[in-house]
Amino acid sequence: MAHRGDLINDLNRPASPRPRRGGALIVAGRNILDRVLPPRCLGCGEVIAGDAALCASCWGKITFLGAPCCDACGQPFTYAVGDGALCASCLGRRPVYARARAVFSYDHASRGLVLALKHGDRSEGVAAYAHWLARAGRELLEDADLIVPVPLHWTRLLFRRYNQSALLARALAAVWCAAHPHQDPPVTYLPEVLVRTRRTPPQGKFDRTRRANNVRGAFVAPPARLRRIAAKRIVLIDDVLTTGATASACARVLLAAGAARVDVLTLARVLTPGI
Repeated sequence: MAHRGDLINDLNRPASPRPRRGGALIVAGRNILDRVLPPRCLGCGEVIAGDAALCASCWGKITFLGAPCCDACGQPFTYAVGDGALCASCLGRRPVYARARAVFSYDHASRGLVLALKHGDRSEGVAAYAHWLARAGRELLEDADLIVPVPLHWTRLLFRRYNQSALLARALAAVWCAAHPHQDPPVTYLPEVLVRTRRTPPQGKFDRTRRANNVRGAFVAPPARLRRIAAKRIVLIDDVLTTGATASACARVLLAAGAARVDVLTLARVLTPGI
């Protein structure tokens, strides 16, 4: 049975160069789809207008993140700080990646959204999430060269049917490039520069140390792709930033392969209390 998310993704794929006609066909297709499979709030399931993803009630429960925050890890501050300020953790030891930003806090209100995308085959929110990511990651994307998703192991990809990080990354690249047509060079979506070489156990129940050990050596940059990475400024996309173990493992590989800088942009992040 067709899912609304699959159909939306098909409609959003780049068309052949006939923009006026193609655009009209896409709009017509979306209108028909909205009648047959009306969009529903990803939080509560209520019918909503357009691709807002959330109804007003669920929207109000989400903790969206922004300034002021740690310049390195993106942990929000509860008070005003100057540019470049670091949290206590990053003052002690900066992450491997340069900067991390996220759209919203991973908590009781947002957990269902993330898990629906990750495990529930609910990809219809990706279009809205891409716009949210573009806003949350503006400072990272303005001088980026590549958008790279955190890869899944092929066995997990076979089971899930899609890599949620890749869906987010591809949609984000399309949204950003459409809004910034004169950025030179344009940001490029490049999913194949990182490969997950072994299937790691889920990180959910591990502490910080075990998370780092779990993903150590799990990612490689294929030799044939090294020239695509060299001297590039990369924005790494994932669904959730928890301890940063996965992002750090990927960043180490990309930097060792010659990347100039690696930033991290996620849909959600776990916050550290008391900062």
